[in-house]
Amino acid sequence: MQKLGTYMKRYGPFYLLGFVCMVVSIILDMAAPQLIRHIIDDVIVGRNQELFMRFILGLLGIGMGRAVLQYIKELTYDAVGVSVGYHMRKDLFCHIQKMSMDFFDRHNTGELMTRVKEDVDKVWMAAGFVGILAVEAVTHTVLVLFFMFRLNPKLTIVPFMILPLIGVCAVRMEGKLGTVYDKISEETAELNTVAQEALSGVRTVKAFAQEKHEIRKFGRHNRKFYDLNMEQAGIVADYQPAITFLGHTMLLMVLTTGGFMVIRGSMTLGALGAFLEYANNVIWPMEIVGWLSNDIASAFASWKKIKKAAGETPQIMEQEGAVTPERITGSLRFEHVGFSLNGQEILKDINLELQPGQTLGIMGMTGSGKTTIVNLIQRFYDVTEGRILLDGKDIRSYPLDALRASISVVMQDVFLFSDSVSENVKTGKREELTQGTVEWALERAGAAHFVSRLGNGYETVVGERGVGLSGGQKQRISIARAIAKQAPVLVLDDAASALDMETEQLIQKNLKQVDKVTKIIIGHRISAVRFADEIIVLENNEIAERGTHEELMAAKGRYYRTWCVQYADRKEEELCR
Repeated sequence: MQKLGTYMKRYGPFYLLGFVCMVVSIILDMAAPQLIRHIIDDVIVGRNQELFMRFILGLLGIGMGRAVLQYIKELTYDAVGVSVGYHMRKDLFCHIQKMSMDFFDRHNTGELMTRVKEDVDKVWMAAGFVGILAVEAVTHTVLVLFFMFRLNPKLTIVPFMILPLIGVCAVRMEGKLGTVYDKISEETAELNTVAQEALSGVRTVKAFAQEKHEIRKFGRHNRKFYDLNMEQAGIVADYQPAITFLGHTMLLMVLTTGGFMVIRGSMTLGALGAFLEYANNVIWPMEIVGWLSNDIASAFASWKKIKKAAGETPQIMEQEGAVTPERITGSLRFEHVGFSLNGQEILKDINLELQPGQTLGIMGMTGSGKTTIVNLIQRFYDVTEGRILLDGKDIRSYPLDALRASISVVMQDVFLFSDSVSENVKTGKREELTQGTVEWALERAGAAHFVSRLGNGYETVVGERGVGLSGGQKQRISIARAIAKQAPVLVLDDAASALDMETEQLIQKNLKQVDKVTKIIIGHRISAVRFADEIIVLENNEIAERGTHEELMAAKGRYYRTWCVQYADRKEEELCR
């Protein structure tokens, strides 16, 4: 992700256009009091009525000119700010998409949503409308003081006495607001996370009657968010009235001091009128300095959060010069593979070999490392010991896109996008798959029948995460998605857990007909793996048993005991005695 200045630099001409319009508009603002001065001194006091219409038309022209210039300035800076936000949000989202799984282990969804949405919004506001308004306020104040000095250097001492006091108030307020905005940004992420989890898991919440608990949890974070915003409002309330009071005090002192000068004849009445107009014009920048400091402090706090997220680098990187092979056949080999995460050993000395078209079954207790094998094959994580070879090459030598394109996975936790059934099935090769392939894959996954009965058939939108479908239906669409990809390696991670035995057998029969594909089937049920060319049983982070179904049954070990538990009510139960 680029620096903020780089995003702004690409719109340099537009920033310049807006700045020129702003400066000319301010200059017109400076000209108006001069016309008022002449109206008072020459027309009212000097009784030269012939000049009256000329000055009035001059004021009207200034008003019209300012209106046009302000319109161009605000439109330009709003457009620039939105454009900067667009590119920044796109780059941040792309950066997050490229991050490794360890990044998502450390950052929750609500936090990342806050960075991509709320934090970017605050930064582009500072880069656009708010930023130029701050520049305008400073420029306006400097020019006003310059013209005040030209009118009456002695009277200009009055605003110079008050302005430092206002500056001190503004600096103190900004310092306190910066600290509060850091906390508000953090709590916004927490609040988003709590809300996102409660809403995405609403069925679980209701199933366990935990609505009150979720309401209380959300309420705690909402209260903290409220307290922080009230603290912010309190800081503004402490300083903003003082800033406003000092501004109006300055106006009163100018009127009083200038009045005595007019009485003594050292200043004309018109000059006092112009000076008062300048003094009045310098008040509005003082009044909004708190608001501007507020928004700019918020933007800086958000930018720090964005930079922190954008500054992280993926743990999984492609090797330089990685070349995509013309063809991958799907042979896999694990050589003394070990994997540890956060100091905890998960896999130890795993050795496997699969030729193209062969099937490996993996069983084991929960937490034994079955899904970790899937994660390592796809390089969601890298092995900490040994290596994994695909077609005889270390998978770390492949481009990530090429490696993952060669593997189709049915995840243990099925995720469907809020889109049509067809689009979900096309996920692996969205631009290449035809409708015929989609229907073929759904047929192979035993899903064609129920999909055809949905409201809009293959074009039925399944809803967020597959809402409206049963667990088994979602699994079958997920299996169809993996089959449709037609990758040389197919991984089924407990893909039949929500299916009935009849449907599972149908899918297994269909998968056997998908030849020349290396299959890895992870399951808790013997029925899912019994026809594999080799079955391994994981225990204590390593392979405890391996062999075919018949060999493992004959060994009467862990696999055999699992079979006994699962088939104890069958006729074969005497085999378990």
